[in-house]
Amino acid sequence: MSSLTRLFPDTYVDSVAQLRAVRAMRDVPGVQWATAVMATPANVEALGAEGVDAGELHDAGANDFCLAVRADDERAGKQSIDAGVATIFASRERSDTPAERPSRSIRQAVAAQPGSTVAVISVPGEYAALAAFQALDIGLHVLLFSDNVPVDQEVALKSYARSRGLLLMGPGAGTAMLAGTALGFANVVAPGRVGVVAAAGTGAQEAMCLLDRWGVGVSQVIGLGGRDLSAQVGGRMALSAVAALRDDPGTDAILLVSKPPSPDVARAVLETADHTPMVAALIGLDAAEFPVPANVTLARTLESGVAATLAAVGRRAPDTTTLLGPSIEYARARLAPERTALRGLFSGGTLCYESLVILSDVLGAVYSNTPINPAWSLPAPPGSHQCLDLGEEEFTRGRPHPMIDAEARIDVLRQHAADELVACVILDVVLGYGAHPDPASVLAPVCAQLMSDGGPQVVAYVLGTEHDPQRLSAQRDALVQAGCIVTETAARASLAAAAVATGNARLVRAPL
Repeated sequence: MSSLTRLFPDTYVDSVAQLRAVRAMRDVPGVQWATAVMATPANVEALGAEGVDAGELHDAGANDFCLAVRADDERAGKQSIDAGVATIFASRERSDTPAERPSRSIRQAVAAQPGSTVAVISVPGEYAALAAFQALDIGLHVLLFSDNVPVDQEVALKSYARSRGLLLMGPGAGTAMLAGTALGFANVVAPGRVGVVAAAGTGAQEAMCLLDRWGVGVSQVIGLGGRDLSAQVGGRMALSAVAALRDDPGTDAILLVSKPPSPDVARAVLETADHTPMVAALIGLDAAEFPVPANVTLARTLESGVAATLAAVGRRAPDTTTLLGPSIEYARARLAPERTALRGLFSGGTLCYESLVILSDVLGAVYSNTPINPAWSLPAPPGSHQCLDLGEEEFTRGRPHPMIDAEARIDVLRQHAADELVACVILDVVLGYGAHPDPASVLAPVCAQLMSDGGPQVVAYVLGTEHDPQRLSAQRDALVQAGCIVTETAARASLAAAAVATGNARLVRAPL
């Protein structure tokens, strides 16, 4: 066996390009493991856990890019490294034509492309605020994809953006759609008259996809970053976003999506809607303790929030309880009696949190790495119900996010399927720009094998639309053919999984 690394000092490579390199490296025959990462301390630690010689990365820093491979022999390892290099740097080859050379600053980029209105910034967190200020200073709205930005810098950025009448979406904002243009992890949706404001990435995607699939469409999607509705940030960008949609002639209703916010901040944001119909899908919030203006409807799940939004524009949501694939009764009959526990293995953090809220209502304690109740933090007792956000750092060190690397969940899926007490596993499959080009092709065969070997049954939800590059129907069909139960919404996936685990098929129709 041979282990090789190659370091590229002062070279930043974004996560999507990293994934392309990893795929190319793994396709080389004889490769057992390969990765492409920035050499942050956490990633260097993860590389060490994979057997990479720490001495080779002794002088590496967070601004350096690293390729690493473990292969059957040195020849295969070198070929794998070369494949990664070719994939990463082929698109970086400089042209002889000055006009085609990449810009080295935001000002150069705007000079080369006059009329630009939005800057998408994805750089290490320590440099993100400076780049965002530069973009705001020349009059650009900003989608700040970067995370690890201190909260005081977020407050300063958003205050400055508001003073200039601009949007500062983020930090950690992965999804937006402005004037029909998708930014970050977004889906292909039809134009419509509902504006979405979201402090939740996959929450925004679920909302925009359900609105599209249910015939309403979307006017704008404005991402906020997960901290915007906290007491520290004070809803600075939510206030701007709601005001902008309220005054937008193409928007008839507003859907606000978030995990439970600061109540005082949320009330101030909801009042900004004025007379515009608004739905606030504040996942898990106790509506009884949250008075709202007369024109606002509260919802505690994404599905019920979109359904309420449809009602606000004079439409009805379809029945969401129909399942594709085997019945609950058939799935339960395939299981040994002792299999009663449930596992949720999520690539979307918001979908994981929504599942925790729903499952805790019907099953009681559900343990998680992002718990809704501190008492339900991991590690969990044997046979417990668990939902994991596999996009958290503990699972993504040294590899891309599971939304863009479908293989990232396979080891965890096999691990939980091997637990003889587990009855059912929930998988979310997220489509759209930036996501894996064909996630079902990776996940479905593994699911089929595990279920045929007497393992837990799989309930899958595909978040996407028919016009996404991966095609909603194609992804659903592949999962159904593998024997998975496929649901209409993320919320119904949680209820269907609970039905399999308990043998109570009526849970699928539980109110949300």
